[in-house]
Parts: sequence; C-alpha cells; structure tokens
Amino acid sequence: MTDGPRVRPAAREDLEAVAGLAAEHAAYEKATLPAPGLAGRLEGLIFGPGARLRCLVAESGDGELVGYATCAPELSTWDGAEYLHMDCLYLREGQRGLGLGPLLMEAVLAEARALGLGEVQWQTPVWNEGAIRFYDRLGASGQGKRRYSLPVGRPRRPPVSGSRPVRQ
Repeated sequence: MTDGPRVRPAAREDLEAVAGLAAEHAAYEKATLPAPGLAGRLEGLIFGPGARLRCLVAESGDGELVGYATCAPELSTWDGAEYLHMDCLYLREGQRGLGLGPLLMEAVLAEARALGLGEVQWQTPVWNEGAIRFYDRLGASGQGKRRYSLPVGRPRRPPVSGSRPVRQ
C-alpha cells in the first residue's frame, strides 16, 4: 500500500506492465499493437548501455501501474539545439482527471531540466480532444503537422517530379 498516487522512474520489474500499458495506448490511438517481446526491447532502450529512453510510471494509490510517459533527447535543426521529445503519455481509462497527468508532465519536465534542455515537444492525434484540452490547460502550444512513417526495407527509387511512365 502506498500513501497515494505517485509518479516515479520505471524499474526493470515494471517493464511487463509498461508493455501492457503501451499495448492499451496503441489500441486507444487505433494504431498497430506492439509486436510480442516489447518488454525485452524496452529493457535495452531504458536500461542498456548508452540508453537514451526515459520511462516514468504512474501508480494508483494502491500501487498499481496505471500509466506511463516516455521521453528521449532529440535535435532541432531549426533551433540548433536539443529538446526532450515525449513519445508517449498514457493513463488508463478511469485514471484520467485524478491528478496523475500533471504529475507525469511535471516528471517529464524535470527530466528535461536535469538534462539541461529548455523545451519538451510531443504530438497527439487531432481527434484526442481530452488530451488537447489537458495540454492546453498546461499552457502548451500546438502545431498542426501530420506524422508519417515509412518502413526501411529494401531501397526504393524515389519518384521523379513531373515524370510519367514510359510506354513501350
């Protein structure tokens, strides 16, 4: 039993629960679910040599893990500076609006301060109105962009602008 809800850095023994929360998060965002073995992959990213990923977990008053946030330093070419990219912030249904979201955000901001970084950046789906209201209440500013993903696979030949297929 704990004294109340809290946020703390993830420990190795939390990784299975974090992987489960990540799968819930992906389902919530209508995204592809993580491949099996996520906890093992996260272990290397969070605790392995040269690890850059930080993971914070939110515990309910009874000590159950009910949310998480992950973040890692990234670079901004336009600013010529590093910032902290928050990749995920998720709280289970029923845990939102109870004060854990601001605690997670404050923990992410503390990570940025500890790294000497002056900004945190993140994204959220345009349909996630609850998250948008939450971030707006924090005083964050949004930017309209669309996120893309392209599997690396085999080399692709980029299309040539204005060209048409040659008929034979």
